[in-house]
Amino acid sequence: MSKRALKKYLASLEADALREQLLDLYERFPQVKEFYDFAFNPKEDKRMEEARARILKEYFPKTRRRPRARRSVAQKYLRHFQTLGVDPDLVADLMGFNLETALRYERTRRCPDAFYKSMLNSATQWVEYLAAQGLLEANRQRVQAYLDAVLEAGWPFAPGFERLADNL
Repeated sequence: MSKRALKKYLASLEADALREQLLDLYERFPQVKEFYDFAFNPKEDKRMEEARARILKEYFPKTRRRPRARRSVAQKYLRHFQTLGVDPDLVADLMGFNLETALRYERTRRCPDAFYKSMLNSATQWVEYLAAQGLLEANRQRVQAYLDAVLEAGWPFAPGFERLADNL
């Protein structure tokens, strides 16, 4: 169904029928429920703390012997928060937290090249997001400190990190 056809259909409904359909969507689809829950009671801080705890657990687990160190866990939260419309400052902060946590993790062990490449991708996305949201100036020191630490540690793909630092 096209958006135009949907608009025409919705215009033909009475207010009560429209309310019933919205309630039905709310009950059937968890995404709709979550959207409305967030819209009326955001609790952004609580969601951010949950995301931070999950990312931290990914790199420094308390129960498992080996950390998984998957970038996809943080990416899932970031995409979800952007879809919900969470404050861009908080999303940018979570991006930085993920990278800084990965940096701390890398200091404890040698990682495969795929790890470093994914961190380069994450760092690039972080800088691009900050620039797009107009937050780069406010976070310039944090980004620079991260990039300096990466270059000092001698990570593979250093030219990519150097280019990113030069573009700041």
